[in-house]
Amino acid sequence: MSERDVQETVKEKYAAAARQLAAGGRACCGGAAEPGGCDAISRDLYGPSEKFALPTEAVAASLGCGNPTALAQLESGEIVLDLGSGGGIDVLLSAKRVGPTGKAYGLDMTDEMLALARENQKRAAVENVEFLKGTIENIPLPDNLVDVIISNCVINLSGDKDRVLREAFRVLKPGGRLAVSDVVIRSSVPAQIRKSMELWIGCVAGALEETEYREKLEAAGFEFIEVEPTRIYRVEEARKFLTTAGLDADRLGPQIEDKFMSAFIRAKKVLSGASKRPPGLDPPCGQ
Repeated sequence: MSERDVQETVKEKYAAAARQLAAGGRACCGGAAEPGGCDAISRDLYGPSEKFALPTEAVAASLGCGNPTALAQLESGEIVLDLGSGGGIDVLLSAKRVGPTGKAYGLDMTDEMLALARENQKRAAVENVEFLKGTIENIPLPDNLVDVIISNCVINLSGDKDRVLREAFRVLKPGGRLAVSDVVIRSSVPAQIRKSMELWIGCVAGALEETEYREKLEAAGFEFIEVEPTRIYRVEEARKFLTTAGLDADRLGPQIEDKFMSAFIRAKKVLSGASKRPPGLDPPCGQ
């Protein structure tokens, strides 16, 4: 599948999801009519205080696999960019954390999601937010503008992840940081099984293995890269989906168990001339 085909597929699925949500329905994995096993991925991502501060429509529109706003350690006055902002929950939470002296941008390519996000912004009465139309492969912002880039299980959907990460690096200020949630493969699995599990997790194939993710971040210029598992998927969570797809969950179990995870991925665009290792941080023994 070409990059353009991947992009159009994602756009179509998430437009369908936005329409379902706007009509008061449920949506999961880019517009799936039946959530199935998807609740195992998206449940319990936001705490009661976060949900209380936002309209229920914004919470319902969350189709991610993590909570990057809780892990990014946002500070007052910072500028934040959410890649693939969807219904806007992470943008609105970020805007509240950075306060009136900061700003949160949301970037999405789907008109229906942008309309939903802007409506959620009105309901939440949050002013320091701007939603932009565009793709994460071509971010419509100038160089060196953003303090923090977040994203919630969207980078795995791109057909050109190298370009996404280069663009993220470009718009970050020196010293800026990437703090995203994404689906990551922990070790190699057979192609058919990988595709089935990725369809369950994120609608279209595309998740990277952890080592490949690290390599692509380094190639884009990032340093201080960390990959922290936040949820490791078990075969029991995917059983309903696999059975519906005509696959034998019992047979596939040993090849799936513990191989897929949601992870929090941190990286930094270092200051020019800065050391590649923070002072006082020694490498682990044997490295």
